Amino acid sequence: MLSYLCGLIMFSSKRKHFLLMLLSLEFMIISLFLNLMIYLSLMNNEYFFSMIFLTMSVCEGALGLSILILMIRTHGNDYITTFSSLW
Repeated sequence: MLSYLCGLIMFSSKRKHFLLMLLSLEFMIISLFLNLMIYLSLMNNEYFFSMIFLTMSVCEGALGLSILILMIRTHGNDYITTFSSLW
């Protein structure tokens, strides 16, 4: 759980670059996946839910990278402040 909190702190402090925000989100998802696997192994449950969670996190990563590429192509950088349609 400490790694999740470190990722959350990194996400809230690195709000300038979109790539750093995506990396911190992926770090939080990996730590949640690790905690889920530990919980499922302690309870002797199936790992089917972990595969669904892993599939959704891969889709989230691909969507984030496609938004990053679109943002760099249209604006030339990955600064959140230049992406004026969000704020």
